[in-house]
Amino acid sequence: MADTATTYTQLPADRFYRTALWFLVLTSVTTLIATGKLDLVTTITVPALVLYKGYRWWQGHSPELTHNRATRLVVAYLFLFPFDMFFVSRILAGDTGNPTLFAALLASVHFLLFVTVIRLYSVATDRDALFLAMLAFTCVLASAVFTVDTSFLAFFLIFLLFAIAVFVGLELRRGAAGAIFAPVDTDLRKERRLNQALSLAAFSVALGAISCGTVLFFIFPRFSAGYFAHASIQPTLMSGFTDDVELGAIGEIKRDSSIVMRVQTGSPVNYPLLRWRGIALSHFDGRRWDSKDARKQVRQPAEDGWITLATRSELEGRPAAQIRFVALLEPLASDALFAPSRLVLVRGNFSSDGGTYASSVRHSYLDTDTEGSIFNPSKNFGQIRYEGISVLPTARPAEANNAGTDYPEEIRQTYLQLPEHLDPRIPEFAKKITADALNPYVKSLAMESYLRENFTYSLNLTQNADADPLAQFLFKTKAGHCEYFASSMAVMLRTLGIPSREVNGFLPGEYNEVAGDYIVRASDAHSWVEAYFPGVGWLTFDPTPPSNDETSGLLSRLGLYVDWFQLTWNEWVINYDFAHQTTLARNVGQYSTDWKNTWRSKIHRAEDGLMEGLTLWQARHPQLRFAVPVLLVIGLLVLRMEWFRRLMRWAAVQLQFFGEADERANPQMASRLYAELLRVLEKRGFTRNAGQTPREFAAALAVQPALAPMVHEFTDLYARARFGGVPCDSSRLQTLLDQVRNVPRSR
Repeated sequence: MADTATTYTQLPADRFYRTALWFLVLTSVTTLIATGKLDLVTTITVPALVLYKGYRWWQGHSPELTHNRATRLVVAYLFLFPFDMFFVSRILAGDTGNPTLFAALLASVHFLLFVTVIRLYSVATDRDALFLAMLAFTCVLASAVFTVDTSFLAFFLIFLLFAIAVFVGLELRRGAAGAIFAPVDTDLRKERRLNQALSLAAFSVALGAISCGTVLFFIFPRFSAGYFAHASIQPTLMSGFTDDVELGAIGEIKRDSSIVMRVQTGSPVNYPLLRWRGIALSHFDGRRWDSKDARKQVRQPAEDGWITLATRSELEGRPAAQIRFVALLEPLASDALFAPSRLVLVRGNFSSDGGTYASSVRHSYLDTDTEGSIFNPSKNFGQIRYEGISVLPTARPAEANNAGTDYPEEIRQTYLQLPEHLDPRIPEFAKKITADALNPYVKSLAMESYLRENFTYSLNLTQNADADPLAQFLFKTKAGHCEYFASSMAVMLRTLGIPSREVNGFLPGEYNEVAGDYIVRASDAHSWVEAYFPGVGWLTFDPTPPSNDETSGLLSRLGLYVDWFQLTWNEWVINYDFAHQTTLARNVGQYSTDWKNTWRSKIHRAEDGLMEGLTLWQARHPQLRFAVPVLLVIGLLVLRMEWFRRLMRWAAVQLQFFGEADERANPQMASRLYAELLRVLEKRGFTRNAGQTPREFAAALAVQPALAPMVHEFTDLYARARFGGVPCDSSRLQTLLDQVRNVPRSR
């Protein structure tokens, strides 16, 4: 084929094609790097090599590698591939959910990037460039396996633009490769205009492809979805929420600001003790909380996918409100689910079977334990979307004052357990700070208030490994994070005979009024206390003082919009299935009906207002009542006599005539002036037949000595400009045209 042996310097649009191809490779590599799944060496080395090649390409240097040398390097890397997969990539994949699979994928990406860089440094023909473009597309596909974040969408749109630019340039070069004369023009101005035209064409095609693709995405029948969501591999999973938690674990999580979940509620929840409850722990050995003795129960979904976790009759106390929410939980090294307070109904894609959301919820099931915790047996290794209904108990119910101490035996055995070697100062301290309280509920409030007001919140702790952590916190440092506050209060309540347990979960997070959801980060991880009161149930107490880390400003506001886009992307792209399609169709139908009715009423009001205004105007100006009919007749005459079209043609010619020299010399100018000449001659009764050439028509006018010389010269100038490649002499043509117009008509 001709293009396989044709180098870049022999064909047109060379700089445009090189630039588009280089940006295509750079975008694909950046897309892979932006996923955050590659190692540091690859992240730095590969973009640096691409940037350096771009510099050399811009300077006009020849390829650094020959085809034979590039092939030898690729073959040599194949021998290193097993070492990369079983040793290097295996070490990098040590913290993932599936280290073997991730190591194989990471090694394959290393090989792909190596081949891409080698091909970039050896590309010499259009066929090489086409293969390089295919490698770049493969990099983008690999990025889609690594992540489904909105950043991938942005990079993909940029990649699409440069891909179209590359193939537009390739098609132009293919057409020029078979030309007899090399169509290379050294005029920089013409090259710049060609590049601008090609850029506009690429942008227009990309915009059309995006528009059509978006429409097809939403209307095309959707029977399966979520592949990328289930195929996405997370290199790290946040730990700390298990049924065996040591003091200090959550404190380490709170240093991480990554997003853990988004909870969509539609509006802020007006509840003072809103928490995203995770795991409740009942047994404490002095350093570690666990709930190993808790009994689990399997909860199966109904036909509609809803899983019933509790009924109203099972709930103690008087509920304050009911909340309905939708949660998007990111991958965690925990099988716990998080929900506000007491979750009564829930459904979601917990099974991770790769089907649609609607089918997945019907095959999902959950486990619950006697602590009120909820677990996903399929694990949370992929993003999970679930919706639920929770009941929020009254935060500070008045009837708790009269709850008494008649605890069930099972509650006593489980939630009054104390460590074997408890510092004797702790029970005495608990009695001291609650000495003025008359009942268990007031004692709980007093203890919560005392810890919040007299102790300090801090993440910077230097604990003695051999010391009792609770005693050191209460009597020495008097500073710590939420686990120390919650553990101290739970243990001290137990020393007073009040059943209690520690609960791990998350604070509400930041409410985004743009998207109507709460943004919950790892730094929102929290521990608090639940105490039991007969007839009222479990009530929440939070002895941890609030931290002052509020952020605001322009960047914070922009972050809310970014989060809204991320939420919309996850909901309507990643999790888009037939159920979403049905909802979208129903909403579009409703919105179109509302829009039609709204505009119909606006048009009717405008018509009524216009008619009323015209009536008043006629009443005030009776002498002008015939103005509208007269103007209408004038308008019809203008249209009938084609005055408007003549004016537009004249304006187009004048704009080009008084433009730049290139515009005046353009063959298009000769065509426009010749068309005007034909119209002038047609008015005089000389019409050119469809089968006549311009010169034949000019020869036919030889019988008109007043017109023939001017028409003959005009035709000669037109033919040379239109078909001979001679610059158009627009000034002379305009002069001849005026002379033809001024020739007296023959009688």
